[in-house]
Amino acid sequence: MSTRPPDRLTACPPREAQTFDGDSLFIRYVNLVKLPHTLFALPFALLGVLAASRTNHITARVVALVVLAFSAARWAAMAFNRIADRHFDARNPRTLNRELPQGRLSVTQAWVSVLAAGGLFVMAAAQLNSVCLWLSPLALGWILLYSLSKRFTWWPHLWLGVSLAIAPVGGYLAVTGRWSQPAWVLLAITLAVATWVAGFDIFYALPDAGFDRAEGLRSAVVRLGEFRAIRLAKLLHGVTIPALALFGYGAGFGLWYYMGLITAAAILAYEHQLVRPGDLSRLDAAFFTMNGVMSLTVFGFALLDWAVRR
Repeated sequence: MSTRPPDRLTACPPREAQTFDGDSLFIRYVNLVKLPHTLFALPFALLGVLAASRTNHITARVVALVVLAFSAARWAAMAFNRIADRHFDARNPRTLNRELPQGRLSVTQAWVSVLAAGGLFVMAAAQLNSVCLWLSPLALGWILLYSLSKRFTWWPHLWLGVSLAIAPVGGYLAVTGRWSQPAWVLLAITLAVATWVAGFDIFYALPDAGFDRAEGLRSAVVRLGEFRAIRLAKLLHGVTIPALALFGYGAGFGLWYYMGLITAAAILAYEHQLVRPGDLSRLDAAFFTMNGVMSLTVFGFALLDWAVRR
């Protein structure tokens, strides 16, 4: 029987979901930041744009700049997250095969992408209006600091939720250059996105609870345990749909929008059926698929409502 050690390919765990085969520099960067995950929150940035259309004209240029700014900010945040967590990723069997632990990209290459994406985000914000420009460093700093939050807070999921909740607020400000009137309209969508993201991020943290505990990292799952953390995710998602409904009322959306919320509520309910204490076997389906479907559903029905009511 051969005693030759397994080669690198067979020794490595399989790739994570939502990554691509190939060894080109472009593919390696795409996998570094899990580019398909952009679909999770980009629809909510565009929802903010739609809400602003009640009082301001929307142009293709503004929409393109919003998409560019959001994508660049998310790229910078994800690449920085991979840099900050690279030593943990190298010790975690679930993340061992990521680009930095495997050496498919260097830390320098990752930093170059962070700086380039961050600069692109600020430039896109500057092309929108002065409010977006002045707020862009604050937004960028907040989303970058998320990567360090597991070192000092039990609630990094809420930090991430607020990070992605910047998207609809930014979309609205990109069009109007001012806060909503009444003010609670943007506060409602902030609450909706923050609770939605925090809830599914708790799901995402479930498989790493043992590793995080051993490494001294913090999360709601480590703090509360699996059963109570899943219950917290249910409570957070219980706030999401009412907050979206309140936002829709304040933003002037109609019947089609609320039909979308009914569909989104059904998707969330199904998601919670997939993940149960002691059974995480269907977590990939819950996280990678259903959350992307939900955000696209809400935006799609909002867009239909906007088109019908024009």
